[in-house]
Amino acid sequence: MAVFWKAVAGSLLFAVCLMGGRVDGQGNGKKEVSGDSIIYLGQERNPWRPLIRTTANLTELRSIKSSFQFRTFDPEGVIFYGDTKRGEDWFVLSLKEGLPVMQISKEDVQVSVTGGPKLNDGKWHTLDVSNKGKFVILEVDGSPGLVVGMHSKQTKEVVSGQLRLALGGILTDKEKMIVEFEPQMDGCVREGRWLNLSIPWEADADELRVCHQNIQPGSFFAGEGFTVFNTSSVFPMEEDQGFRVELWGDFSNMDGTIVSLMSSQEELLGVLTANNNTNEVHLAVGKIKAALKNTFKRLQITILEDLVKVIQDADESDATTHSYELESRPGYLTTLREGRLAIGGLLGGGKDMVGSHFLTGCLEKIQVQGKDLDLDSALKDMSASSHSCPA
Repeated sequence: MAVFWKAVAGSLLFAVCLMGGRVDGQGNGKKEVSGDSIIYLGQERNPWRPLIRTTANLTELRSIKSSFQFRTFDPEGVIFYGDTKRGEDWFVLSLKEGLPVMQISKEDVQVSVTGGPKLNDGKWHTLDVSNKGKFVILEVDGSPGLVVGMHSKQTKEVVSGQLRLALGGILTDKEKMIVEFEPQMDGCVREGRWLNLSIPWEADADELRVCHQNIQPGSFFAGEGFTVFNTSSVFPMEEDQGFRVELWGDFSNMDGTIVSLMSSQEELLGVLTANNNTNEVHLAVGKIKAALKNTFKRLQITILEDLVKVIQDADESDATTHSYELESRPGYLTTLREGRLAIGGLLGGGKDMVGSHFLTGCLEKIQVQGKDLDLDSALKDMSASSHSCPA
């Protein structure tokens, strides 16, 4: 069992070490990631699939301690995974509600431990993982974080075979997790030191996204994709309260489609766009058109049965209302109940949810129906950093 913990602990470090170097293309179609690379874990892909991975022979392992630096504002997601025996014995380090979670499966025993300091404060934290006898220990910034102890009735240790390591995902069935969590992690790792291994990692992506030097809370759109939600499953609607979207950010630094709404019949119901050339933000809901100067930092839009209400910078006294014509009230709330909401792009028709006119900029906060919107819960998520923006 000591060998397994040695492998797991080292791998954690090994994996995290991927922060601070270069990424090279390989002839086999894979990207080779050097050990001193800086890696952004939130790159768009199947959310459970690791961003990068590697394999090592257990007989090559000598060290039982690993360390790396980690930074995020994201409260939930997977950081590192390691296993032996093709996933029969495994280890996962993740966050939930900002707290570190270690889950381990070994032979006939499964354990999970949650605790230590919250790590989703946007600061770099040094994580050290080590093995001492039957215990795996996680230290955070030099102080005790988590300790997991296990004793299995199975006495046979793994002394040969392979160790698989992965960052940003897992290589076993997600149903095996003791503590359920959303896998997407908008975070970075760097300056890892792990075991005695020097083999490269492989990345499936053609290009790996960069980690920004400084970050602030928010959701960043790089003009390359958007997020899509089903309104029926995420946003309950009452006719007297309508449908409300509220956005925070520097709208003067945005360009492209901020929000778009589509009905269950794939009719475009509403669009909010920012235009850097005209220094305006444009709202279109059916025949209603409005142009706003992009000097505000907060915008609330409420669609009711008979009108659209717009409030800038939470100033109710300066609210503007736009009424539908009495003979042509569109019944948007009815069709929107089974529709779609997109943040960061213009929705197109069809089940594949193709988008266009993508947003470039940072939304510091997003609320729908008065509740914070987590982009990790999107039906489709492309090229958006869910919890951080460059500062």
